[in-house]
Amino acid sequence: MSATFSSLKEFRGILSDLSQPNQAALADAAARNGQLTKPPGALGRLEDLAIWYAGWRGEAAPQIARPQVVVFAGNHGVAAQGVSAFPPEVTEQMVLNFQAGGAAINQLSNAFGATMTVHALDLDRPTRDFTQAAAMDEGALLAALGAGWDAVDSSADLLVTGEMGIGNTTPAAAIACALFGGEAADWVGRGTGVDDAGLANKARVVAEGIALHRAHLGDPLEVLRRLGGREIAAMTGAIARARVERIPVILDGFICTAAAAVLERAAPGALDHAVAGHVSAEGPHARMLRELGKEPLLSLGLRLGEGSGAALAIGILKGAIACHSGMATFAEAGVSDG
Repeated sequence: MSATFSSLKEFRGILSDLSQPNQAALADAAARNGQLTKPPGALGRLEDLAIWYAGWRGEAAPQIARPQVVVFAGNHGVAAQGVSAFPPEVTEQMVLNFQAGGAAINQLSNAFGATMTVHALDLDRPTRDFTQAAAMDEGALLAALGAGWDAVDSSADLLVTGEMGIGNTTPAAAIACALFGGEAADWVGRGTGVDDAGLANKARVVAEGIALHRAHLGDPLEVLRRLGGREIAAMTGAIARARVERIPVILDGFICTAAAAVLERAAPGALDHAVAGHVSAEGPHARMLRELGKEPLLSLGLRLGEGSGAALAIGILKGAIACHSGMATFAEAGVSDG
């Protein structure tokens, strides 16, 4: 299914009429959960996850058989401002590593039975430095949204989106600041490991970007166009496509959450099909999750990106579904339910 939009107006139209979970499946899954051979609530949040997943898949006792991980890569003009501890060439080098199967996300995808694809987005054409101009024109934003949309396999039953792009915690911080308010310093973190001077530099860059584009930041898609990047916009497009297809999503870290937040701000409730896989060591990530009302499944001090934390959380969701759909009911097991 190729992208069904050719303008931002058409993309907004998709967001105005989003699919909803199957209410009958939700009710049936909740009823099944109440009959399983365990004390009520004994599996804690796993029970809620299973019922949530069942509603989106439209089955009272679903399975997870086709998880998909998609990783998008892009380069950023703002990297020339010295916001990363690594040079932009590393983006392309890491894409080659993904393709060769040598990165952490490859191992985690394999460990949890997910298919993984990598999409390099015009790495030879970085976005513009958002302190000087809008990062993307409308055509570039639409192309990136469409790349994300087209990358989703409609037969997948779970989606993780990841990214690679040297400097991309800075656009993510700028997006977060624009969407949620506060000062630039509230939203910048150390990313790849910048020192205190580097952190102050990132805050300066984000503040300059916010100041330049302030008149246009009331529109979340304009925030994405002006302050974002191709790989960030691609994640936005992929998460939107998953909603249309009723494919549940596990969100990754700070950058992925910023991409997703654009959808939630553009259409409240747009992330009802998504859970937060983890809270990363990038400090502002926890704040952004709170703003979105998302409680993370894991907290392991990860700050790699690539979709790694979300891929790891596939195991949590698989466990929830295995218990929900595989356990016997009291009647089936011949066990008294009291």
